[in-house]
Amino acid sequence: MDEFTLRNVNLQQVQNQIRHRTDGLSSSTLVLRRGQSFTILMNYDGRPFDPLKEKLVFRIVLAGPLFVEVPVSMSGQPSPSQWSAILERSAPAPNASRTMSVSLFSPASSSVGVYTLHLRVETRLSVKTHLLGQFTLLCNPWCQADSVFLPSEDLRDECIRNDIGLLFKGSPGSIVSRPWSFDQYEKGILDICMKLLQMSPQYQSDMRKDLLNRNNPVYIGRVISAMVNCQDDKGVLMGNWSGNYNDGVNPSNWSGSADILRTWSETQFRPVKYGQCWVFAAVMCTVMRALGIPTRVVTNFNSAHDTNGNMVIEEFYSEMGKKLSIGRDSIWNFHVWVESWMKRPDLGQGYDGWQVLDPTPQEQSAGIYRCGPAAVKAIYEQKVNAPYDVPFVYAEVNADVHSIIMRDGKILATDVDKKRVGALICTKRPGSMLMQDITSEYKTEMMDRSSRMFSADVRGGEGANGRVAPQGIAVSLQLLKAPVVGENIIFNVTITNREAIPKLLRKHVNAQNKEYNRNPTGTFWEAHDDLEIGPRKTVTVKHEIIFKEYMQKEFMEDYLVNLAVVIEDMKSQERLLASEEFNICSPALNIQIQNENSVIINMQQVATVTFTNPFNVAVSGELTIAGSGLLEEKVQMRVTIQPRETMRSPVRFIPMMTGAKMLHASLVLMNLSTVLRGFKTINVQEA
Repeated sequence: MDEFTLRNVNLQQVQNQIRHRTDGLSSSTLVLRRGQSFTILMNYDGRPFDPLKEKLVFRIVLAGPLFVEVPVSMSGQPSPSQWSAILERSAPAPNASRTMSVSLFSPASSSVGVYTLHLRVETRLSVKTHLLGQFTLLCNPWCQADSVFLPSEDLRDECIRNDIGLLFKGSPGSIVSRPWSFDQYEKGILDICMKLLQMSPQYQSDMRKDLLNRNNPVYIGRVISAMVNCQDDKGVLMGNWSGNYNDGVNPSNWSGSADILRTWSETQFRPVKYGQCWVFAAVMCTVMRALGIPTRVVTNFNSAHDTNGNMVIEEFYSEMGKKLSIGRDSIWNFHVWVESWMKRPDLGQGYDGWQVLDPTPQEQSAGIYRCGPAAVKAIYEQKVNAPYDVPFVYAEVNADVHSIIMRDGKILATDVDKKRVGALICTKRPGSMLMQDITSEYKTEMMDRSSRMFSADVRGGEGANGRVAPQGIAVSLQLLKAPVVGENIIFNVTITNREAIPKLLRKHVNAQNKEYNRNPTGTFWEAHDDLEIGPRKTVTVKHEIIFKEYMQKEFMEDYLVNLAVVIEDMKSQERLLASEEFNICSPALNIQIQNENSVIINMQQVATVTFTNPFNVAVSGELTIAGSGLLEEKVQMRVTIQPRETMRSPVRFIPMMTGAKMLHASLVLMNLSTVLRGFKTINVQEA
């Protein structure tokens, strides 16, 4: 009878990837999750397989000397702690060739990486080795034994499988929802994420140690946090907060991760120019989701950057209300990081769950620009000695703010605010395009949020951000409506005399442009006047800043203003400060789908982007429409819209994937130096 001869092997990519929930991930290899079995089919010729005469041994190679040999057993259960291979069935096929089905199992503690699969066939007469192919092994949040196991199906869908999201920017009282396409299913993106691990200094300096450590999501998180920025390595993104992006891309122009990751890969791993905090975080979210680690993007409004670790941020103002650039500490209007879900056995009981990871290069952690994973529970419990970087993140959400009025180097007045930092911490709500407030997961003392958030008709970053001086003067600032690009900024200054004697006061109001991550630049508007206020009286002064006075020459998406008023008591020389930081919103684009409730895979659909120009001047710019799984390539067109004219731009698209997808549009205006955005989520159904 003929000798047993292996003819071919089928890795059953489609079936295995559906079972492993990796369907849709694009890779040159089979993509699997650890802690779960996968099945391969082997066709052979000759006599039936006889385990007494043939021995089958799989060799699973991670790299070089790191491999495991797994003999095929005839029966039994896989061991949870080691690789195993079990013969499922052996049956003749109709065409006279024979088929064997073998189930291979990887332990839940396996390293993430690209493996090579070999099969050795040992018979009485020969030993033959066959190369079967490669597979990429990811973490498995569906497997209870995995250190990234997440019990909630809703959170697994959101934080692993969802490829669309919202990034929240602006200020606590006027939140801007920014659409982002994570793009983990885009062609080649998973392979680039694996390459990112391979380009890390840890892998380059000690490949064996790095690969063995890759079984631990804590280690992976630290590597990725460092590799998303390029400060210490051949990382993905270069940060730039200068306002000059001529030799790269303005961070505000990115709308998805695939363009960034592909650019990095195609330029032989040169850093992509440029990123800011939300871009760093969104790219890290893509990489972590692709690797199978549940991850969500989080925004901290009024985020402290405490450079000296004293948990105090000092802000300095002139007696005229101008904010001064003194000291290295700062408060970012918003700062964006990610949280990843994992066990923390290194911290003891009670610290599993969400961990802060921050790839924006702010400060070094163990000599490298990275941050985390810092257990959210440890931040909440103020365990500032817990690794990694808990003190830094704790200060970002809890630092005290000391506002100091100065003249000629002398302190005229000081005020302490314990509630401003970490005013709101939020993320995208699972399964919807709404915001979820998670402040209470970080902070024990919940502030009176009503004073921070806009009411329906009156908007002001901290509502009436009032201060009371020792001598009984109170002052507050209040925006009368939400500022919108193209419109005037209207606000009230309200002063109350709480004493029984009249007072002569001097009022200084100052407005400065600012970027979200630093102190403001020069004053663009100011007002100074004297006023007399009677005993126990309140005076309200209305101010209006016209559009031309705050309009920027350079394009800015995060159009932020620092507004401050200093009230000086002419008799006592005492001074009182009230300040407000707010963003000026851009009008939104509208996207309508022709047959919104019957969008079917592989069938052409039409979307129309509309916008009515509210400005008194014609606007022109470039309109870009993109959508992962909907459009193969971005659609770009030049548009000019007259005052009060409505633009209607139809776009044809053919959905390539089922599920929730997002079409997003941006219009970068040239003559108004702003960007307009809109997005529409689309539920693509099976045919």
